[in-house]
Amino acid sequence: MIKRYLLGILMLLSSGLVMAQSGPLHVITYHDVTDEQGQDSMAVTTSALVEHFRWLRDNDFHPVSMDQVVAANNGGDALPANPVLLSFDDGLISTYTRVYPLLKLFNYPAVSSLVTDWVDGEKTIDYAGQQRSRSDFVSWEQIREMQDSGLVEFASHSHAMHQGIMANPQGNTQPAAVSLLYSDGKYESREDYTNRIITDLQTSSKIIASHTGRAPRVMTWPYGAHNKITVELARQSGMPWSLTLEPNFGNQPGSTVLHRHLINNNPGIRELATMLLRPPAPPLVRAAQIDLDYVYDPDPAQQERNLGVLVERIHQLQISHVFLQAFSDLDGDGGAEALYFPNRYLPMRSDLFNRAAWQLKTRAGVRVYAWMPILSFTGDTIDPAWRVLQAGAKGETLDTNAEPRLSPFNPDARAVITGIYEDLARHARFDGLHFHDDGRLNELEDASPDGIRAYQDLYGEAPDLLRLKSNPRVAQRWATLKTLTLLEFTDQLAKLVGNYQAGMKTSRNMFSPALSGTDGARLLAQDYTRFLGHYDFVTVMAMPYLENIDNPGEAKRYYHELAERALAHGNGASRTIFQLQTMDWRNKRQVPSLELKNTFRLLQSLGIRNLAYYPDDFLKNHPDQAELRQGISVAEFPARSQP
Repeated sequence: MIKRYLLGILMLLSSGLVMAQSGPLHVITYHDVTDEQGQDSMAVTTSALVEHFRWLRDNDFHPVSMDQVVAANNGGDALPANPVLLSFDDGLISTYTRVYPLLKLFNYPAVSSLVTDWVDGEKTIDYAGQQRSRSDFVSWEQIREMQDSGLVEFASHSHAMHQGIMANPQGNTQPAAVSLLYSDGKYESREDYTNRIITDLQTSSKIIASHTGRAPRVMTWPYGAHNKITVELARQSGMPWSLTLEPNFGNQPGSTVLHRHLINNNPGIRELATMLLRPPAPPLVRAAQIDLDYVYDPDPAQQERNLGVLVERIHQLQISHVFLQAFSDLDGDGGAEALYFPNRYLPMRSDLFNRAAWQLKTRAGVRVYAWMPILSFTGDTIDPAWRVLQAGAKGETLDTNAEPRLSPFNPDARAVITGIYEDLARHARFDGLHFHDDGRLNELEDASPDGIRAYQDLYGEAPDLLRLKSNPRVAQRWATLKTLTLLEFTDQLAKLVGNYQAGMKTSRNMFSPALSGTDGARLLAQDYTRFLGHYDFVTVMAMPYLENIDNPGEAKRYYHELAERALAHGNGASRTIFQLQTMDWRNKRQVPSLELKNTFRLLQSLGIRNLAYYPDDFLKNHPDQAELRQGISVAEFPARSQP
């Protein structure tokens, strides 16, 4: 019987197109409306809100109600041209005193989201750094009046999840809806987490229904923090619609998870118009790939100091992304022998990944991708029989010069790796996955029984791996099967992690010969064109010393050739990251920082937008921060000195 992953391979071998839908719905979210500027970055002035409403009216944008959105989604009347859903979060008193009169004046419908603990409670609320009392929020009488007007629909903004909870031993507070509570030296169980979320959702819904006679059908996630699991729990609790804070240039028809434009810093109509009329530019990636092994220290105080140095360096560099190591490979064999997060399978060296990721996200303002192996895991719980085997004249053997990779065809190995990824996703908050360069198989691998069986199941015959050169048909099939198996497996891992991490992106390392040559699939099971179709970014290891290129002129030709091949693909410029090496591992020589800066500038002159480097020895300032910043920063004036 064909195994489940082979069904995935068959789907990858076939091609199909899904028709795109048109008519995006823009959702705008406001918070407080005030006549005072500067006290709350999320607030807008009353005059600014009036100007926004006028601009919408005068430029043929049509505010719509949730009734209209639901009807259109269910096959009813289509939404008008340029539909906009207005939303106001947190249930502040200005919703009644300032917003509601304007809604009546313009005859605009809106959604208002209530934190029921704030509406019902008598305690003081720390809101945007200010102490707010019960009188700062709408009353149930005011809520009923607005609902009865037919203009305002009330959504749940949770009962008591509009707060951070302790999410790791170091004391980070993270959004309650998507974080495991850390208390008394342990994390809450999956069951306790689910019960906590459901209890909060149902409590909020019941309170709103008891006071208004109408249970909410919309869940507005505090801080926008949600994932597929919480969205499903909300649906089960009677709220099939979710509002988030993920940026999105309009929501396509059919979606019940609506992304919103966040209004902050009291924008004028020029900023509003840009938000609604101009699609965002493709993301510019400037990334550092960071070893947590450099941060780790058995002394917690020293470890915190190391982390502080890293966060400050990344902040000063003004880059956009960090690919952050989530595993430990102390013996340098390329295999993950320990992990930096709680898990069921391997030793935890330190509960450090979530702490570091959160500090980098909140203090350095970068997007953090969890850097993880695809196949290379080792340890007492890993069966050596799961390893990748190489065909040879004397039978199938291990390649002792390569990482301890596990066979992507072995169901037991896949189950353990999948479990490791799920544990990572449950215990940390991050923005994407960066797949390690261990995802490769040469032309004689994987000659394990499971690999041979997969070929037989798919093609109806056994491959003769020792005669591949004389049988190009088998060689092509064998290379394609391995390439697609690795793609299918990483797709599975990304989908699983995406259940826990909203808006998650993917990047995968690729060796440069897979871009510059024609034998990438045969020699590495890596295919640039296919990679572009599966990952948000392909990170090409543009490392001439790794390819034994020492001559500067030859290295320049190497970069030119790689850039030319990437740019020849329609989305190659926007989806390819060129990663440079800062260390010549052949002789443990540091690549000069000036050389690195000049190479970054060369690549930019060739049309390469997305850049990365590895490794970063932040404790010893290599590469030199000033030189590095001038080559890779997204700052407007990267050469300007830092305080």
